[in-house]
Amino acid sequence: MNIQKLGAILIATATFLASACSPSGPDQQSTDSATGVNEPPPAASSGTNLDTYSARTATGTALDELELLRESWSGDLDGMIERDMIRALVPMSKTFYFLDGGDQRGLAYDAAQLFGQQLNERLNRGHLKVHVVMIPVARDDLIDGLLAGYGDIALGNLTITPERTALVDFSDPFLEGVKELIVTGPSAAPLRTLDDLGGREIYVRESSSYYRSLVRLNERLRAQGKELITLSLAPEALEDEDLLEMVNAGLVPIVVVDSHKAAFWAQIFTDLRVRDDLAVAKDQQIGWAFRKDSPLLASAINEFVAGHKKGTLMGNISFNRYLQDTKWAERALNDEGRMRLENLIGLFETYGAKYGLPALLIAAQGYQESRLDQSVRSPAGAVGVMQLLPSTARDPNVNIPNIDQVESNIEAGTKYLSFIHDRYFATDSDMSDLDKVLFSFAAYNAGPARIARLRSQAEVLGLDPDVWFRNVETVAAEEIGRETVQYVSNIYKYYIAYERMMMLQKSRDNALR
Repeated sequence: MNIQKLGAILIATATFLASACSPSGPDQQSTDSATGVNEPPPAASSGTNLDTYSARTATGTALDELELLRESWSGDLDGMIERDMIRALVPMSKTFYFLDGGDQRGLAYDAAQLFGQQLNERLNRGHLKVHVVMIPVARDDLIDGLLAGYGDIALGNLTITPERTALVDFSDPFLEGVKELIVTGPSAAPLRTLDDLGGREIYVRESSSYYRSLVRLNERLRAQGKELITLSLAPEALEDEDLLEMVNAGLVPIVVVDSHKAAFWAQIFTDLRVRDDLAVAKDQQIGWAFRKDSPLLASAINEFVAGHKKGTLMGNISFNRYLQDTKWAERALNDEGRMRLENLIGLFETYGAKYGLPALLIAAQGYQESRLDQSVRSPAGAVGVMQLLPSTARDPNVNIPNIDQVESNIEAGTKYLSFIHDRYFATDSDMSDLDKVLFSFAAYNAGPARIARLRSQAEVLGLDPDVWFRNVETVAAEEIGRETVQYVSNIYKYYIAYERMMMLQKSRDNALR
């Protein structure tokens, strides 16, 4: 799988940015908090056996997300709490995980964030959160990624099958009674029974539970001396929605899809015929997967499932939001979010190269600042994609005019971050490469002078002024609130999502050609 490649890219990113903090230079103040993460409403929580892990000292080891994403790691929930991160492997999907105008959306994303909220409520650590980090992968990397230690949970409508449970454990089901249905389009000949599938071609991913069901159906047909189904392997980059779109367009005659997804997408792709009478499997269950021998994680997830599976109030709200209302799907089908990034990536590449910063990292920061929207203006007067104050852009250390224009705005923001790196963090030998990155972003958001003051306060309090997480971060949370704390961690999440999504989208585009 390609998770190791992602880790290498992230580590390379860290080496571009460097070390410590002292005042002087332009002081870019905190930007519009409205550009922060849109979090789901908190979920009610009940008792678990996590109490022994809720006490953490402020002087713990700094979280190295870059190293953690590069490394293979296996452990239970207590280890994930110690690392401050749960890695959620998820396929790019217009149902389960996608960008809606740049925002992360989907059933899997919402569920993962609600799970993280419930867990953090139980841990009760204030602003210091365990982050659920979404890592998009191809569907055939979900189980492999868990086994290899590159993810901690796998989301994305995984059917609980004997083949999979031999390798990993599953949560209690979020959804039960699922059927795997035959779906045809305008190019398919009529079907009366499953036996009529003999001699027909069905397009199917080999990693899917549908493939196993069709293999079993072929075994029955063979035993009865009947013609077999031709199983044509679909690229793993294609999700069920992609295959349904191809069927709807007459490019593929027949596919198999879970009943709840088939019913929903038939409202969008109106030439589909969902055959409720032709099921290759019935009474299937859907759950989250995780490594075996993870009792603490299993307990926490199953507690969450109990309050969020279909049939519960929260579960029905999520299910109805994505699988009843079609408006979001119509937005997801247009490529507005991806096009916004694609329209700007050339500028990020140009000025990233000019000022020695990786393009996607700057793009991730731009998304955190403004959702890549040049029209955004903050109440404090910050402007455009990079949310720069005009006074910062005029400072001799930046000196880029016309930041109301998108190209100048991106250049000014990139130059300002480069200035922060070179002026404040390039010579501190006591600070790790990761913390140089973290402090650079914190200073961009809250201002270098303010971060210098927070570092001094941290030292007075006996905390490490050269470590962001659980040290200067703790002081920042108390003194200036959550915005900068959240800002620093969010950029990594967006960077990971952008890098993986662009990689997977390229594979998907190639598969659809």
